Order: sequence, then structure tokens, then C-alpha cells
Amino acid sequence: MKTLARVSAAGTSVAVPPSFWPQAKRCLRATDPTLASVIARHPRIHLVSRGDGFATLARSIVGQQISVKAADSVWARVKERCPEMTPREMLGRRRSSLRACGLSERKAEYLRDLARHFAEGRIDIAQLASQPDEAVIACLTDIRGIGRWTAEMFLIFNLLRPDVLPLDDLGLLKAIGRLYFDGESTTALLRGSGREKVARLGARWAPYRSVATWYLWRSLDPVPVEY
Repeated sequence: MKTLARVSAAGTSVAVPPSFWPQAKRCLRATDPTLASVIARHPRIHLVSRGDGFATLARSIVGQQISVKAADSVWARVKERCPEMTPREMLGRRRSSLRACGLSERKAEYLRDLARHFAEGRIDIAQLASQPDEAVIACLTDIRGIGRWTAEMFLIFNLLRPDVLPLDDLGLLKAIGRLYFDGESTTALLRGSGREKVARLGARWAPYRSVATWYLWRSLDPVPVEY
């Protein structure tokens, strides 16, 4: 399910929300007063898929284990070297050129390996789109450099799946700690008992946990990340 676009009165293309977005907002506002407050503060923005499958996965690899600000900076430099952001273009860049963007040696290897998977037809986005969430995660995590978090970002930002709760996402845990658990640290929420608390909290947001996650990210940064 993709975000579509309509044409405004001025003749420009305007992204519209995923079809489930209005219903998700109503359900979340009704079941969670804290989320209702966050949603009210961001009335005119919504999840948008801004790239194809390769770009979404590449951007997620770049963003692994670094801040959003740092990831944005590195990604901007990667796009300068690969403006079309295609697998063939990525394979045409040396690892040293990618490392000069601020990537680690390992991430540069991961990006090139991802590009090879796409160039050789080992990843079929149309086929993935027809699979349930866990099957997509299982397929993607077979690729070097792609763990569950990266696969979950793909589900949210490319396939626009409505019910993903990325329990390893530091931004989500930071927001939950602030808003629901009296400032409890992300480190504590990553542990067994903390993860269980977050999962139980997230259960109240089903079947729209992606939407809840997206709004909790907005509570930290009102500008959406462009995957």
C-alpha cells in the first residue's frame, strides 16, 4: 500500500496519507490520551514513502547506530556521489569513495552488497510487497548488514505497513521513556523487562503501531526522516 499523490489547485503534486492513516489517528486518539496530544500537535503531516526499495534500504543502512542528524549528513554526501541512487550506480563507486562520505568500511561493504542483490535480481520488491511482515523481515535479514531494525524501517517507510513496532529503535524508546515511564532510559528499555513493558504498551496501539511509532518520533523531532 503506497502513499499516492493528488494535484493541488496550484498544479503541484501533493502527497496524501496512506489509506489507513485517518482511521489510525481516530483509533489512537480514542485509546491513548498521550498519543492524542502528540497527534494534535502535528495535524498536517503524515507518513510518506519517498524512495524506491533500494534507496529505502540503503538509507536505513546508513542510519544504523548513529543519530538522525549524523545519518542525514552522511546520506546527503552519499547522494552527491550517487545522485540517481540506483544499484548499478552504487556498484560503480569504489568503497574508498563511499567511505569518504563518512561511512565505515563495513557500511560501505553493506551498501555494495545490497546493490549487488538488487542488480542481480535477488531482491524482488513486488514479491516482498505481497508477503506478511515477518516473511519480509526473514527475507531481508538474510542480506549482510540488514538486521531486524533495518527490515522494520523498510516495512514502515517503503511498504507502508500499518502495524510495525520497532523495539530496537532508540528514538522510539527515548520518546516512550519520556512520555510513559517517567524518563526511564533507553538502555533500561532495551533490556528484557524493559522490552516487555514497551511491547505491552504497544499492544494498545495495534493494529496501528507504525502510526503510533511515527507520531512518537515526531514528539522528539517534528521533521520526518525521509527514507
